[in-house]
Amino acid sequence: MVVDSADLKRKRKQDSEIQATVIQEADHPIRPGDIDREALKVLYRLRDAGFSGYLVGGGVRDLYLGKRPKDFDISTNARPGQLRRLFRNSRTIGRRFRLVQVFFHGNRIIEVSTLRSQSEYDIRDTKVLPTNNTFGTLEEDAFRRDLTINSLFYEIEHKTILDYVGGVDDLNDGIVRIVGDPEVRIIRDPVRMLRAVRHAARTGFSIDNRSWQAIVAHRNKLNLCPPSRIRDELLKDLVSGHSRAWADLCIQSGVFSTLFPFYASLLQDNGCGPELYSILDVIDRLHTDSGDGKIYLPEHMLMALLLFPWIERELDLLKREVKGGGYRILLGEIRATLEDVICSRFNIKRSVKEAITTLYVNMPGFQRYRKQKKQPSWLKKKSYFNDCVKFSALIEEARGGTVASSALFARGPAKTGRVWLKNRSGGGGRGRRGGNPAFTGRKGGVFGFRSV
Repeated sequence: MVVDSADLKRKRKQDSEIQATVIQEADHPIRPGDIDREALKVLYRLRDAGFSGYLVGGGVRDLYLGKRPKDFDISTNARPGQLRRLFRNSRTIGRRFRLVQVFFHGNRIIEVSTLRSQSEYDIRDTKVLPTNNTFGTLEEDAFRRDLTINSLFYEIEHKTILDYVGGVDDLNDGIVRIVGDPEVRIIRDPVRMLRAVRHAARTGFSIDNRSWQAIVAHRNKLNLCPPSRIRDELLKDLVSGHSRAWADLCIQSGVFSTLFPFYASLLQDNGCGPELYSILDVIDRLHTDSGDGKIYLPEHMLMALLLFPWIERELDLLKREVKGGGYRILLGEIRATLEDVICSRFNIKRSVKEAITTLYVNMPGFQRYRKQKKQPSWLKKKSYFNDCVKFSALIEEARGGTVASSALFARGPAKTGRVWLKNRSGGGGRGRRGGNPAFTGRKGGVFGFRSV
């Protein structure tokens, strides 16, 4: 059973008195033709079934700014069970709040959520975290979102934008603003400050003064968040194509030193700031040049690049002798150093830590071989060879050397044929409850069904 907090009830009463600003089609740039065909299918089917459906969040924001959204997420007043009956090519995911993923040919997925009245991190009066299946109205859903520019709704029937929080004005003015009282919202969920910084970096917008001051004042509360949440947010920023701008804002606000306290003294002395920025510039170049998701940098390589200026100085990495016993000594030092300062802090898996360690311990040798322009045949047979070549090429570019070829980081061709995705809710069988819709490229296959 979900227990409503007292402040939530009070907020609901306040929200019910707020009217949305309706931006007519002639006054905004979004057109139905800008929306993915699959998302339009979902919106129209919801409408035809008597439900309300809205394009929400980043999809509205990006379309308004003339950008191509990465995802087209939809919110509706239909409940998860009703959505499952309406879309047979779907599955339900999530624990605290159930989302419905609708599958289309080509492994396209549209996520549909029921309008919510609260966030699980906005509850003060309940001792036990509720299941967060509290459904709400359009205005309640708008006010539980993090940023005003992500709290807009586009409805397909009249082609209008519904704005409860001043998000359109902030888009026009180039401002990132936290919804509601920034102090309260950040204290209840400190990860919101990371999202504010991320969207300011991606859009080039400025963070409004109240939100900025709240971020600076409460940055240390990030230490209260689960390590896995911080790690996941961090990885999103590293692959955004705007990691340099993100790091700059984080350093200005003090968030960077909260996340990486071991970097604090080096950044103050300006010892590694320029090199860190150069590395992030290289990461951004790769992701920006590809523009189509075909570039792939795995988690261990992203983390190794981010930490390299620090660990290179900490262990005098590139000047180490790695022949004979020196290799084993350096290997042990790297493992111990990573474990002490980073692995538990961000809940880094052992396999990722070992992959980072492998890149670092082989870095002195690979740098030497690159200068000699000759690599021994025994080295090319090592399982870690390709990874180390990529890492070494990125570091060389960051230090003003040859530009690393994007082909080194190209994602392999997508697999064709059947698609079978593991059910996150635990079901793994092919039955009605545990299975997922699959599609086939085989001639004669039927959309939404497996050919036999």
